[in-house]
Amino acid sequence: MKIDVLTLNYQDPQHAQDMLFLLDNYALDPMGGATALSQTVKDNLASELAKLPHAFSVICYVDKKPAGLVNCFEAFSTFKCKPLINIHDVVVAEEYRGLGLSQKMLQHVENIAIHKGCCKVTLEVLEGNHIAKNAYIKFGFS
Repeated sequence: MKIDVLTLNYQDPQHAQDMLFLLDNYALDPMGGATALSQTVKDNLASELAKLPHAFSVICYVDKKPAGLVNCFEAFSTFKCKPLINIHDVVVAEEYRGLGLSQKMLQHVENIAIHKGCCKVTLEVLEGNHIAKNAYIKFGFS
């Protein structure tokens, strides 16, 4: 099994398609709200994210198939006077869960944060999403 984790290129049509595939599958999951992405989102998300210099996404492929996604936004800590990264979405396709993909993607995000001189990486998680909570705690979030 070959696992590749890379920073997604919003202008690459295949990356954009894979991002939407993963995000839509997550949106259909009960933890994602159990509602498909709207056609407007599907038609415009990649191009709108490409316009935001503070947005980036990490995508994971297993044997060249889209398996995981992390969407992030840069923000700023006024108390530290340094940038920070907020992880907005973490997605691992159901058939690839249990392979440690979230850990690999979070490590990629952390490497980007270090490179950018960020003081911290933040995220939020739904109270009832115990699987995600455990993955974040395993990585070092509290």
